[in-house]
Amino acid sequence: MKDSDLDKKEFDLIVIGTGVAATTAAYKCKSAGWSVAIIDSRPFGGTCALRGCDPKKVLVGAADIVESVTRMKSYGISNENKCDSERDPLIKIKWKELMNFKRTFTEPVPKNREESFHKAGITTFHGIAKFTAPNSIKIIENNNHNEDNNNNNILHNQNKFYNKIEDNHGYEGVGDREKVIEGKFILISTGSTPIPLKIQGKEHLMTSDQFLDLDNLPSKIVFVGGGYISFEFAHIAARAGSRVTILHRSEKPLGNFDSDLVNVLLQKSQDIGIDIKLNAPVNKIEKVTENSEGFLIYFSNNDKEGKNDTIKADLVVHGAGRVPNLSNLNLDVGNIKYDSRKGVSVNEYLQSISNSSVYSAGDVSDTQGLPLTPVASYEAEIVASNLLQGNHLKPNYKGIPSVVFTIPPLSSVGMLEEEAKEKGLIYKVTHQNSSNWYSSKRINEKFSAFKILIEESSQGSGGGESNNTENSKILGAHILGHNSEEVINIFALAIRLGLSKEKIKDMLFSYPTNSYDVNYML
Repeated sequence: MKDSDLDKKEFDLIVIGTGVAATTAAYKCKSAGWSVAIIDSRPFGGTCALRGCDPKKVLVGAADIVESVTRMKSYGISNENKCDSERDPLIKIKWKELMNFKRTFTEPVPKNREESFHKAGITTFHGIAKFTAPNSIKIIENNNHNEDNNNNNILHNQNKFYNKIEDNHGYEGVGDREKVIEGKFILISTGSTPIPLKIQGKEHLMTSDQFLDLDNLPSKIVFVGGGYISFEFAHIAARAGSRVTILHRSEKPLGNFDSDLVNVLLQKSQDIGIDIKLNAPVNKIEKVTENSEGFLIYFSNNDKEGKNDTIKADLVVHGAGRVPNLSNLNLDVGNIKYDSRKGVSVNEYLQSISNSSVYSAGDVSDTQGLPLTPVASYEAEIVASNLLQGNHLKPNYKGIPSVVFTIPPLSSVGMLEEEAKEKGLIYKVTHQNSSNWYSSKRINEKFSAFKILIEESSQGSGGGESNNTENSKILGAHILGHNSEEVINIFALAIRLGLSKEKIKDMLFSYPTNSYDVNYML
């Protein structure tokens, strides 16, 4: 990139963020001949590639290997190591080696991403972006992009596990340089951040970003909140040998997933040693300082009539959800309406409802789309097309699958049963424990189930049978089991394209596979 590009003050498009949404839109507009600038206060690459989906799945893969071997103990898999119990693994995770392997995926990303931007002719800025006017962005340049990984690598205290570091990615530092640039259009794609918690001692919480860069895994871990982050990381940590507890404030964890299947996942989680306490809101986190190390977590215990209880842990992880990352953008100055919990308020074309020069894509946007990487990329494609050709494309959020990458994974697409009832739809439910099916028994998986909602066009009540099969569309599909994250895509395709169950069953699936089980689910 030429020095003259850095001196440039006006651009056709300014993109805030460097994740999948930001990158998609930036490349598409640049390829159309637009001048594009892109800004990030953290290493280039975004959450998914650096601090989310991709590194997490590397760890899940290792945990899955341990789980697979453990399940098959006494069924043909063994070694000469003595095991103390049925759940004691025949193989074990070497955490440091696993983290080094994970870093082979994450460490090259920032440099490669920035070089790719430069090659495309996109001007890059490292710094904090703040609106100073509806079309003006002040960039507070900093050096955090060179230090982010190093900061995460020092996550340890006296017991080498944990030292809370302040997140300085959204705040101005002494000596930071400032630059103001103008954009004909501006795209906000800053992703999400952990939701602020009103807990005394919240400064002792570790974020999911930091957990994914731990050099050492402690023996006792508490996850605050019963969302997908807590369950995914708990399943990883448990397979790596840690004693894990999840504290969830209400009766039902994983609220966006089918409750019947969540209950089966809870049984699986408990079977591998995860202690799950429901109706157990956390009140305080206290660092232990006298003759000991770690933390005391105070919570209301429903099993003890709501009385306060405590649990000690080496590490306390925030897994209570995320919100749009908006707090440092000065959106009010940019005349941009937003909701701190929902995101930037946009119209059907993903354009700000209050500032026509601004668009938004990904987790930071207030849309019907789920906070998922494919949705962010999809929205960015729509934004880029609307920028280049005028507003003409609207997102279609029908049939987008979502997965909790536990072991086994819990996958979902379409409506929950409660939604179908609320809408007054006539539908049929196929719901079954599938642990006795061949696809589960051959790997000794004792916890698997599914629930499929099929719309019926004839008169009747919800859940009733129908004689009309030509219009038997899939309303929702929910699967817990091995490879469910792949099988769910079949149902997602059916919902998005409006295929009936008969059309799906016309397909000749390969056998024996988990996909072939779709025939039995319908």
